Amino acid sequence: MAVRLVQIEGGPRERGLAYGEAARAEIRRSIAYYRDAFRLASGLEWTDVQASARRWRAPIAAVAPHLLEEMDAIADGAGVHQDEILALNARGEIVRNHDSAFNPAVTEEEEPADGCSSFALLPEATGDGHVYCGQNWDWREGTQDTVVLLRVVQPPKPTLIMQVEAGQIGRHGANSAGIALNANGLNGAFGTPIGIPQPVLRRLILDHDHLKSALQVPFDVHQHIATNLLVTHRGGVAVDYETTPVVHRWGLPSNGMLVHGNHYQYGVPDRIAAAHRVSPVDSLYRVQVIERGLASARTATSSAEVRKVVATTMSDHVGHPDGVCAHPDDRAPDLKRYKTIASSLVDLTSGEYRVAVGNPCENDYELLPWQLYDGPGGH
Repeated sequence: MAVRLVQIEGGPRERGLAYGEAARAEIRRSIAYYRDAFRLASGLEWTDVQASARRWRAPIAAVAPHLLEEMDAIADGAGVHQDEILALNARGEIVRNHDSAFNPAVTEEEEPADGCSSFALLPEATGDGHVYCGQNWDWREGTQDTVVLLRVVQPPKPTLIMQVEAGQIGRHGANSAGIALNANGLNGAFGTPIGIPQPVLRRLILDHDHLKSALQVPFDVHQHIATNLLVTHRGGVAVDYETTPVVHRWGLPSNGMLVHGNHYQYGVPDRIAAAHRVSPVDSLYRVQVIERGLASARTATSSAEVRKVVATTMSDHVGHPDGVCAHPDDRAPDLKRYKTIASSLVDLTSGEYRVAVGNPCENDYELLPWQLYDGPGGH
């Protein structure tokens, strides 16, 4: 598998140092990419981005000081400035922050949310009776070589397996308690005070070993931007949150299936309704394509056949290049070309975690060498 596999363990500082040392090249590659990307998107120099990132230090310290310690140690391990790791973890918040002192040029319309397509399949929707979840992670083509598959051993908290951008402490993944999190960007500028960045919010959810406490996290913390959070549990349930700094709305599976893209599927929040527009609009058809494709999993006669249904569905090219399996649009500037940089397929029943690095139409879902339930809270 042509991607960095990193396993870290111990306390926050030990974990961060090991992460930074193991993924040093990928972290520096990520910093180089975002240095150029921020300049193109908003005219911000990297020194300005770092200055902006510092404003997230206090909110993170108030809610999760151990994760801030881990981030600072990642910087030390990689030999980069601590503000640079903060910037990688708050890159979405910085881009969408409308404070004129740091980001006067970017508007919701100019900078769409991260594109992703997530799904959950419960036993009644799978021929083998297993629980599955996963997503196509669509993001900038230039970040493809910064993807890291991370295993975090942190007793007594559950062990995590996640796919992240190098230097980030959380994004998409699952834990040894059978709780999985898939996430999709949502747009909207809410004008609220600074809140915690998405990688911190997502890591806090996955750090829980009880479903109720994991689902409580978005209600207990103040986040900075909107996102969709699809939480799936090995017990055969799934809950989808459209979370914003001002309101949380939720959806439940229909006939054992739940699919979400990058638009508000449960209603646009009142605060942004008047000026809101769907972005990216391809989300409106991606959800349809996935729901139609995954319906075949119900009649699959084996787990291998379920996986084949998922792989075929997540490789669909309706609307190419902006399909479920997204490919770069040559008409876009180099630094703004989107593609599917990774696709995940997690069997929460068996504990098998598979990832296709890059477009799933071109790359197989490979079984990771880590069993999900080899850790605290596992079977």
